Amino acid sequence: MPCVHDVGSPALEGFMSMKGKDRAALRAEAHHLSVQVHIGHAGLTPALLASLNDVLRTHELVKVQVAKAGDLTAKDAARDAAERARAEVIQVIGRTFTLYRENPELKRGELPPWRG
Repeated sequence: MPCVHDVGSPALEGFMSMKGKDRAALRAEAHHLSVQVHIGHAGLTPALLASLNDVLRTHELVKVQVAKAGDLTAKDAARDAAERARAEVIQVIGRTFTLYRENPELKRGELPPWRG
């Protein structure tokens, strides 16, 4: 079973502005999401970061997967991507991590943007 690292762990310290209850709710929501961004062997390129920003802008909650071939670990990629995209790391499981960034410009309806 893959190891689960939450943001509250020392490995990803520094991204703790979100409350644990909120983070847990987002983890539950993210469970049903498909991976929308794939980090290849080239790592966090400017094009990949632009794509990540676009997905965060439209969906707010994004699952990202890191390729086996690259030198980047999921924890390192999550920390770096979150910092560059000004997002919160929700969780890291195996080679997949989840980011969240609220977009105040999105209309708030009954369903959150990642469900739409």
